[in-house]
Amino acid sequence: MGRLSTHVLDTAHGCPAAGMQVTLQRVQDGQAELVKRVTLNADGRADGPLLEGAALVAGTWRLSFEAADYFRARGVVLPEPPFVGTVHLDFGIADVQGHYHVPLLVSPWSWSTYRGS
Repeated sequence: MGRLSTHVLDTAHGCPAAGMQVTLQRVQDGQAELVKRVTLNADGRADGPLLEGAALVAGTWRLSFEAADYFRARGVVLPEPPFVGTVHLDFGIADVQGHYHVPLLVSPWSWSTYRGS
């Protein structure tokens, strides 16, 4: 059974991004439809899969990570506008039986992602 998961590591503080807000959207014909909103737990992860089973369909998806809000809540002083505000990751799901893990490494000045396992 396929599934989608994520986690976020705060590279500025060397810890999971506990409390960060994440939004999952399905993108079709240039329009994004809200599927789920989650708050990351103490390990910087959603409490369960973002999608699994029949809900995991092929297509383009978007994860949006509220990085600036997270860093401000930690007491980081950011410029206005922040260099890294909301990180939007558009990615494709082709194999609905696969495990798609989309991690984010983020600081107030940079971010990176990859397809994890």
